[in-house]
Amino acid sequence: MRCFAASCLLLAIASPAVAETVALKPVVEARLREEHVEQDDLPQDSDAVTVRVRSGLEATRGRWSALAEAQGNLAIVADYYNGVEGPSTLRPLIGDPQSIALYRAQIQYRAPGATVTAGRQRIMLEDERFVGGAAIRNNGQTFDAVRAQLEPLKGVTADVTYVWNVWTVWGIDGTGARPRSIGGDTVFATLGVATPVGTVTGFSYLLDLDEAALQGFRLSSQTYGARLVGSRAFGQARLTWQGSYARQSDYARNPNRFRADYWMADVALDLGGPRVGAGREVLGADDGRALTSFQTPLSAIFKFQGWADKFTTTPPDGIRDAYASAGWGWKQVGRWSGVSLQAVYHRFDSDRLVRRYGDEIDLLAAGKLGRTLASLRYADYRAKGFGADTKKLWLQFDWVL
Repeated sequence: MRCFAASCLLLAIASPAVAETVALKPVVEARLREEHVEQDDLPQDSDAVTVRVRSGLEATRGRWSALAEAQGNLAIVADYYNGVEGPSTLRPLIGDPQSIALYRAQIQYRAPGATVTAGRQRIMLEDERFVGGAAIRNNGQTFDAVRAQLEPLKGVTADVTYVWNVWTVWGIDGTGARPRSIGGDTVFATLGVATPVGTVTGFSYLLDLDEAALQGFRLSSQTYGARLVGSRAFGQARLTWQGSYARQSDYARNPNRFRADYWMADVALDLGGPRVGAGREVLGADDGRALTSFQTPLSAIFKFQGWADKFTTTPPDGIRDAYASAGWGWKQVGRWSGVSLQAVYHRFDSDRLVRRYGDEIDLLAAGKLGRTLASLRYADYRAKGFGADTKKLWLQFDWVL
């Protein structure tokens, strides 16, 4: 795969420029983060100071482009359990193991109404509830895939991807239930249509996660559903809404036989400064057996069900998340742009037995200064019947060329 991508890049650069020249663009970004985690059922806290750097080169000629990008994650302070090494019984998990690897290596063809991308690439579909890039983790998540994005008619979009390998956030030392990569024949497909009330998208995700060490194939699933996203302006205010429903069942070599439902409804109001929102998300259960509830193993899980990471795997009895948010945003505060403050409250219950899991409060302050995005996050999970009380604090700086 690396040789293939490198050859494509060299060909794009070295080919004689008959009618068009080759444009070269460096791709560079860096992240510095301090993450602190306290978990009541473990004797020690976790502290991780990490530096993540991605660098590469994109060559473009006409409708063709080639991109190669490497990624490295270094732990300056490594007093934490990183998921693949070190004792897991002493400190809480911070899923950022040290790693250096190829992050992306792709070629792409763009034409009016069609984009085709082949190679190792980042894929983020819809709100990333089912397929995402896991951007909060330093090593990210990418896919060896061929993807076609089409717009056959105005207001109609189609997106079809075939994936043969998933590169996980666990880096080059990933193993066992936290593997370096996951093979299989996986397909993502979406079809969106613009309507007066918003964009309606039908989707199908066929996940063939063909690794026995990964829960004995029990994360392979087929999911079919639909999603509505819309917004409307009222003067300086804007109301947005979204809703989704899906049905999931076993697929490929998954030995479990199950059916589970998913639904979500969300509304938010931006008053040009103040922002409020509320919603409810349900990942249903079947009969209470492990891994027969609705699972989303390839999602950007950090964007959902709180930042304390208590529900990266849906419990056997499913989960109901009722949440409300309030915040304020400013376009400019002194030299800072895009400044925002936000608070989110989550109430977590089971789906099948209707029992309390716990409550969580998430706080965020963020702003941009030049090319640097600074953010401070805090999560406080109070357990009622699931896991242990957990507190997390992040201070993060992201810089992009």
